Amino acid sequence: MEIPDTRLSRLAGRLSGQPEHRSALEPPDGYTEAAVSLILQASAEIEVLLIKRAESQRDPWSGHVALPGGRRDAGDASLAQTAIRETSEETGVELSSSGWPLGRLAQVTPSHPTLPRITITPYVFGVPEKIEASANSAEVDQVLWVPLPVFLDPKTRGTTTIPLPQGPADFPCYEVDGHVIWGLTFRILSEFCALAGGL
Repeated sequence: MEIPDTRLSRLAGRLSGQPEHRSALEPPDGYTEAAVSLILQASAEIEVLLIKRAESQRDPWSGHVALPGGRRDAGDASLAQTAIRETSEETGVELSSSGWPLGRLAQVTPSHPTLPRITITPYVFGVPEKIEASANSAEVDQVLWVPLPVFLDPKTRGTTTIPLPQGPADFPCYEVDGHVIWGLTFRILSEFCALAGGL
């Protein structure tokens, strides 16, 4: 599929040059598979789509700012299909018809033992300018478009203190428009930003 935006074409080339990211890894025993979408809107400035998860006692990531995505269903032909389906369900963005697959990033797993045993594979997609995204699910409180230069600006990085069962701990984060982005989403965005500079 031809990618009409030259910046996104360059990014696809950089992603394809990451040999460890070309094929999905089998999850360790006892782990569930999940996938997320890192969606880039081809505006004057490339913008990244994020969601703010709704507050829920059943959600270990309740209220967090995250990438759209979720657990793999038995009917999903691939983890990429999981990312596409979950993005549609959560934001209304139809990547199967409006997205350009650009590649994938390294698989991540939660580092804290109290979090679910899950592997998360991030897939990167481009979408046309002015595509509509909305909070399309009860699991999503709002959607956010954040210009990529915001994440590339060192001033956006900081540290946040998170209360944990064993006591408070400091984690690196992005601070964007009053939102704190940390944990798995911070790790995924950090890897992406290392590739995306100078697009």
